[in-house]
Amino acid sequence: MIAIGLEGSANKLGVGVILHPPKRGSAQTLANIRHTFVSPPGEGFLPKDTAKHHRTWVVRLVKQALTEAGITVDDVDCICYTKGPGMGAPLQSVAVSARMLSLLWDKELVGVNHCVGHIEMGREITGAQNPVVLYVSGGNTQVIAYASRRYRIFGEALDIAVGNCLDRFARTLNISNDPAPGYNIEQMAKGGKHLLDLPYTVKGMDCSFSGILASIDVLAAKLEKDSTGWKDEITGEVITREDLCFSLQETVFAMLVEITERAMAHVGSNQVLIVGGVGCNERLQQMMGMMAEDRGGSVFATDERFCIDNGIMIAHAGLLAYRTGSTTALADSTCTQRFRTDEVLIKWRD
Repeated sequence: MIAIGLEGSANKLGVGVILHPPKRGSAQTLANIRHTFVSPPGEGFLPKDTAKHHRTWVVRLVKQALTEAGITVDDVDCICYTKGPGMGAPLQSVAVSARMLSLLWDKELVGVNHCVGHIEMGREITGAQNPVVLYVSGGNTQVIAYASRRYRIFGEALDIAVGNCLDRFARTLNISNDPAPGYNIEQMAKGGKHLLDLPYTVKGMDCSFSGILASIDVLAAKLEKDSTGWKDEITGEVITREDLCFSLQETVFAMLVEITERAMAHVGSNQVLIVGGVGCNERLQQMMGMMAEDRGGSVFATDERFCIDNGIMIAHAGLLAYRTGSTTALADSTCTQRFRTDEVLIKWRD
């Protein structure tokens, strides 16, 4: 079976084509194309501008994906699209595009939960069997484990997502959004060496990042105003923008490692799967790996082709659902900004 997937819950528009062999072998990625709306430095992406970007690019990306996959419309079994969660206007653009293709091609629609798409693609690529999942992105921060045909949320962000925290600090520093603000924060953090004191906010299994962002913004303002050079009280060395990025990363990632380890202990798992855009961060993978190694476990992660929002993950999760008989009627092919991971019945797993 072959599915085409459309993802556009935020500033990335992705179109993917996936093949599931008839005897349930490994899925084959036939095409995985993405185009990103990049806003100017110091600015975020507005829903209306992002939606316009998606509408402008979706047709050419679909054509390019079919050409790259070497298939025709007749080969496609279903059209999968991101139903939610995400930003309203971009989601609407993708949903309308999926309905258009469904009517033009006379193909079934399958609405997909964005978070489940990340998880299933991560499991497929890495081969992780039954891991604790850390889902970290610009819009979501969740610690998840599978039980009784649901992806159960054990812990999550109480306010803003960790990716949003990093992205917003990039705006504070007026860092470029190309290729991604979080990636540029990561590169700057590699040059930092002073760990500054920031709030560490873990509440049971949940995290809070808004207070940390407010605190690091204050430190950034202090750094900008101090023309003589703000110096470390112990070493006497000058504090830099790189030190701020380093301190922010170390603090928020330590919080994520803590709640993930607690979930591992609770469910008795020795595997961690990191998914979502922030999952590309090498320092997060390293810190999680150190924790897992101490527990005799292992960490699974993917590269930017599959960590960052993409169409292939929507095609894969949608085709898994389609093979169990799940489809979305045209009248029900809506989208929603709030669609929790644990709302989805995972029929394709025992």
